[in-house]
Amino acid sequence: MIKLLNVTKEYQRGNSRICALNDISLTISPGELVGIAGLNGSGKTTLARLLNGLIRPSRGSVLVNGMDTADRRYRLEIRRLVGMVFQNPDNQIINPIVEEEVAYGVENLKLSPGQISRRVDWALEVVGLVKRRYHAPHLLSGGEKQRLAVAAALAMLPAYLVLDEPTSMLDQQGRYELIKCLEGVGREYGISIIMISHCLEELAPADRLIVLHQGKLYLDGPPWEVFRSPEFTLTGLKPPPIPRLTNRLLEQKHPIDEKIVTLEQMVEFLCR
Repeated sequence: MIKLLNVTKEYQRGNSRICALNDISLTISPGELVGIAGLNGSGKTTLARLLNGLIRPSRGSVLVNGMDTADRRYRLEIRRLVGMVFQNPDNQIINPIVEEEVAYGVENLKLSPGQISRRVDWALEVVGLVKRRYHAPHLLSGGEKQRLAVAAALAMLPAYLVLDEPTSMLDQQGRYELIKCLEGVGREYGISIIMISHCLEELAPADRLIVLHQGKLYLDGPPWEVFRSPEFTLTGLKPPPIPRLTNRLLEQKHPIDEKIVTLEQMVEFLCR
């Protein structure tokens, strides 16, 4: 379990201090699929970096399975438990061959060569890069590099996987496939997936949607509930098309499930 207890994060800018997150308290449970939304500057990336100790809070505490991220003794164990995938994959790919990049983190887990090989094969299969395993990463497209970064994180089977705009370089089909993949992996292996995205349609299948606004935790609940909240539009965000359609049908007194937020759910409901 990850717990944020009254977390505030400030940055020094010249002679002033900028508050990126203000008094945030929340809990992320094992196996949860959590979406994090908010406009630029709302504190999303700061929150992501706090979750595995890349940065430390100015006030308050971040606990990963009871370990304080501010305690240097736990740094390596926390980063093993909490995998990270950043928006720009070039910032985290360091090996000259695709399969070596996927194996790099796993090799530090002291697994047998056979276990490492199976982890690499599985992760490459999951993200659709098996045919690129012997390529140099710099020869991959932007979307393929992003999938490589996801594969490298998944291969370590972390307890939590934090993804900051993981689909930003993918086309529509690639986005859909990666989201379904992450959903499936999270459910099957009990990995908590924490995903930040500007595309609210990608966050609709989440168990929970957290909305940050001006550094504060503004909304936190099931996506259908958050999208229907009157406070949601006050953040400057707009619900995705399917929740908007669901809300419109409810307003017109049509018999429809208020929890429908994805196209798949809508199709299933209409085909009953």
